Amino acid sequence: MIKLTRLNNTVLVVNSELIEFVEETPDTVVTLTTGHKVVVKEPAEEIIKRVVAFKRVIHQELGQNRAEE
Repeated sequence: MIKLTRLNNTVLVVNSELIEFVEETPDTVVTLTTGHKVVVKEPAEEIIKRVVAFKRVIHQELGQNRAEE
Protein backbone atom coordinates (compact mmCIF):
# COMPACT_ATOMS: atom_id res chain seq x y z
CA MET A 1 0.00 0.00 0.00
CA ILE A 2 1.25 3.48 -0.80
CA LYS A 3 0.16 6.91 0.42
CA LEU A 4 -0.88 9.47 -2.19
CA THR A 5 -2.34 12.98 -1.96
CA ARG A 6 -5.52 14.08 -3.73
CA LEU A 7 -5.63 17.56 -5.24
CA ASN A 8 -7.66 18.76 -2.22
CA ASN A 9 -4.74 17.69 0.06
CA THR A 10 -6.49 14.66 1.55
CA VAL A 11 -4.27 11.62 1.90
CA LEU A 12 -5.38 8.24 0.64
CA VAL A 13 -3.73 4.85 0.76
CA VAL A 14 -3.80 2.84 -2.45
CA ASN A 15 -3.23 -0.87 -2.90
CA SER A 16 -0.30 -0.76 -5.31
CA GLU A 17 -1.26 -4.18 -6.70
CA LEU A 18 -4.42 -2.59 -8.13
CA ILE A 19 -2.64 0.14 -10.11
CA GLU A 20 -3.19 -0.53 -13.81
CA PHE A 21 -1.52 2.61 -15.15
CA VAL A 22 -0.52 6.18 -14.26
CA GLU A 23 -0.92 9.14 -16.62
CA GLU A 24 0.21 12.77 -16.45
CA THR A 25 -2.42 14.85 -18.26
CA PRO A 26 -0.89 17.27 -16.79
CA ASP A 27 -2.50 16.19 -13.49
CA THR A 28 -1.48 12.71 -12.44
CA VAL A 29 -4.31 10.22 -12.90
CA VAL A 30 -3.99 6.78 -11.32
CA THR A 31 -6.26 4.18 -12.89
CA LEU A 32 -6.95 1.04 -10.88
CA THR A 33 -7.82 -2.39 -12.23
CA THR A 34 -11.31 -1.78 -10.83
CA GLY A 35 -11.74 1.09 -13.31
CA HIS A 36 -11.67 3.68 -10.52
CA LYS A 37 -9.56 6.76 -11.30
CA VAL A 38 -7.86 8.96 -8.73
CA VAL A 39 -6.27 12.34 -9.48
CA VAL A 40 -3.25 12.94 -7.25
CA LYS A 41 -0.54 15.54 -6.67
CA GLU A 42 2.42 13.19 -6.93
CA PRO A 43 4.09 12.90 -10.34
CA ALA A 44 4.18 9.49 -12.03
CA GLU A 45 7.88 9.04 -11.26
CA GLU A 46 7.25 9.50 -7.52
CA ILE A 47 4.44 6.94 -7.58
CA ILE A 48 6.76 4.47 -9.30
CA LYS A 49 9.41 5.04 -6.62
CA ARG A 50 6.88 4.46 -3.83
CA VAL A 51 5.58 1.25 -5.40
CA VAL A 52 9.12 -0.07 -5.90
CA ALA A 53 10.08 0.82 -2.31
CA PHE A 54 6.95 -0.88 -0.95
CA LYS A 55 7.57 -4.04 -2.97
CA ARG A 56 11.22 -4.09 -1.92
CA VAL A 57 10.20 -4.06 1.76
CA ILE A 58 7.65 -6.83 1.21
CA HIS A 59 10.15 -9.05 -0.61
CA GLN A 60 12.82 -8.46 2.05
CA GLU A 61 10.36 -9.48 4.77
CA LEU A 62 9.41 -12.61 2.83
CA GLY A 63 13.07 -13.51 2.47
CA GLN A 64 13.67 -13.07 6.20
CA ASN A 65 10.66 -15.23 7.08
CA ARG A 66 11.87 -18.01 4.78
CA ALA A 67 15.36 -17.86 6.29
CA GLU A 68 13.86 -18.34 9.77
CA GLU A 69 12.00 -21.53 8.75
